[in-house]
Order: sequence, then structure tokens, then C-alpha cells
Amino acid sequence: MTLLGCSPVTALTPIGVAISPALGEKRAVPDRGLTIKALGGTLRSVTVTAAGLPVLGRYHHNRTEWRSSWSLRPGTDHLVTAVTTDRRVSGRFRTLTATPATPPKVDPLPGETVGVGMPIVVEFKVPVPDRAAVERAFEVVPDRPVEGGWHWFSDTQAVWRPRSYWQPGTRVRFTAHLTGLRFAPGVYGTTDPSATFVVGRSMSSHIDTANHRMTVHRDGLLAQEMAISAGMATTKEYTTTSGVHLTMEKKEKVRMVSPRRKPGDPEYYDLMIDHAVRISNSGEYVHAKDNTWAQGRLNVSHGCVNARPDKAKWFFDNSLRGDPVVIVGTDRPLEPANGWGFWQLTWNAWKAGSALAS
Repeated sequence: MTLLGCSPVTALTPIGVAISPALGEKRAVPDRGLTIKALGGTLRSVTVTAAGLPVLGRYHHNRTEWRSSWSLRPGTDHLVTAVTTDRRVSGRFRTLTATPATPPKVDPLPGETVGVGMPIVVEFKVPVPDRAAVERAFEVVPDRPVEGGWHWFSDTQAVWRPRSYWQPGTRVRFTAHLTGLRFAPGVYGTTDPSATFVVGRSMSSHIDTANHRMTVHRDGLLAQEMAISAGMATTKEYTTTSGVHLTMEKKEKVRMVSPRRKPGDPEYYDLMIDHAVRISNSGEYVHAKDNTWAQGRLNVSHGCVNARPDKAKWFFDNSLRGDPVVIVGTDRPLEPANGWGFWQLTWNAWKAGSALAS
């Protein structure tokens, strides 16, 4: 007897789910992140939590894949649920335990109101082994479109600045998603330093050392004029630097001592100075000094810019960190890495300092 075969039947193929790291893993590597793929179909939903907090991620445009946005938290159970059109997969994995990396210092401070030239400065305690990975973990979110970028001045300092000065009133949120990034063997980030700051009014100063004058404009209008005395220029260190400075900090009193000199040496000094606003890392301040005989006439300082006490107090009281101070008239240019001399670089030179520059 001959048996006749049945006609072909097309079966519905089940949709598989691939998860990396695998569910059940006990020592997942944090900086490899989490990937979930639907094999032969699409993902309807993905939910991941770590220590009770959601793990953020993004779908591929066709929803066949989901990837975590950032690295994973070390030493933590991650609970995963992935739903496709025909199945639900749930489980957990654990990342390896790590020694916490020292968090970096971030400027501006959370909640700070800053000037229109303010950069975001991230200072690490130890050299960063993978600048590109760290730069990808930085997130700058202004409340309006702003073109900007990162520049590495060293293995320990990364700086973000806009292409042009900020618009007054801009609100900016910065987050360094460093949790799960590897900084040394067995050492991973465990915190995400962040700061939200606001750009205040526009205030910029112009100092002409040849004419011994300083003018300050606020929101486009002349706000203050003052006679000044700048560096005497007998040596390089006593020459005021020319270029675009930013106000970095201010103190009611600062002790200023001549570098590499001792009492009795020529041009030695040890002074307490009032209303000091720092504009570089080479000892330059705009500050008060009662030497009106020189202000507006001669440059006799040791490199700082000094003004009459009442004028200097006005500048001190009205300054925000990140206010531009443009100095002209000397033959000593401000180096981009001297303090916050970041606006000394052209935009193309700035972009070339990114770890992600092509």
C-alpha cells in the first residue's frame, strides 16, 4: 500500500531573545553595557532595573535591538524583562564587584549662576585611560540649541565650551555617566557627577594696558569705567597676559607673595590684597589697590590689574564666574591652558582636542 504524503504546512517560527550579558551571569563586565536582541521578530518592551532604579536604554529604529545608554552599575543585580510578539523572558544577572574610582571635580557648581563665557571643567584625580569612552559618557543638555564640544588639555582635564558665548538665561544640565566605566584594573566609576547651572546676565570687561583703562559692559550697555595699572613688564612674570580671560573665583582678601624671591631680594613683596577676582593660574587678579598716582597713567604692578578700591569693589560685587575679561596691549599672550584661557583657541583648534575627533 502506498502512503500519500501530506501537503506542506508553514509553521510560525518562535521569536528568540538574545541577551548579553547572559541571564545568570555573576561577573558581568560593567563597561560592556547590556544588549537585548529579538531574533526573527521585534521587541515590544524592555524593562531593566538595578538596585531598584531603571536602567536607561534605546531601541534600534526597527525595534529588533535594545541597548543600555550607559555602562552598568558594578556589584549590582540587574533584573531584566523582555517581551516580544510571542514570548516574555525574565531573569537577572550581576555585575562584578569593583573598587570605586575617585569622582572628578566639576565646575560650575550645582545651582550656580555663571557668566556667558563659562566652560564645563572636569578634573580627574588620576589619568583617564580611555578618553574616548569617558567623553562618550559626558552629557550636556542646554534648554535651547547650542553648538559646543569637548577638548582635552591633559589626561586629567576635559573641558566643554560653546562655540560662541552662552545666551543669557540658558539653563544647562551636565551629567558625567561614569558609573561602570573602567579607570584601572578592578577600578570602576560608581557615581555620576552632575551639575545644573544657569547663565546670568551678559557682562564682559575690556582692559587696555597701553591706555590704562578698563570698561565693563552689561547686557550691551556701558556699566562701569575705571583707571587701572597693569604689570610693569620688567620680567615675563610681571607682564600682564593679553587675551580672553574668564573670571575664575573671587575672595575678599588674598595674600600675594612674589614667586621665587625671598625677603631682601629685589622686587620681593608679601601683601594682603582686597577684593581680588582671579583671571588666570599665573597669579593674575583684578583687585583693589590705593595707588591712584599710577592708575590711568603707569603700569607698575607685578602682573595683576589694580583699580581704585571703590571701583575694584564694584567689579568684585558684580562679577560671576565665567565673565569674559579681554586684555590687550602687552606682548605676553595668555596660554589656552593658563587658568580658563579656553577662548584663546579657534573653534577648529578646539574641536581637534576632542577624543572623538575624526
